Amino acid sequence: MPEKHLFEYATIRVVPRVEREEFLNVGVILYCPGQRFLRTLFELKEDRLLAFSQNLVLLEIHERLRVFEQICVGGKPGGIIGQLPLASRFRWLTAARSTVVQTSPVHPGLCIDAQQTLLRLHNQLVL
Repeated sequence: MPEKHLFEYATIRVVPRVEREEFLNVGVILYCPGQRFLRTLFELKEDRLLAFSQNLVLLEIHERLRVFEQICVGGKPGGIIGQLPLASRFRWLTAARSTVVQTSPVHPGLCIDAQQTLLRLHNQLVL
């Protein structure tokens, strides 16, 4: 039987009006130290976001989500945070913030294949 690995994940949310605390799940970030895996997967449904607020700047939200990807990949494109160890990058990305792009609380689980788990969570929580 394949070995199961501990993983942690959070949903990525767009919160158009922070004071109202309404949000739309747009992505998932998953960290699995046993597989040295830190990735995010997101999809913006622009019509749904604009239903929350016509004042959203969608290009800015896309850019913020791309930064999540760059930090997950690591290295110089991810800036100073992208050069930290995987665990530190995950903790930084999932830290509580009061901005338009936020993450949910972190949840644990066990997986055999982190990439397949990321795809499954994305399908369940975002699509």
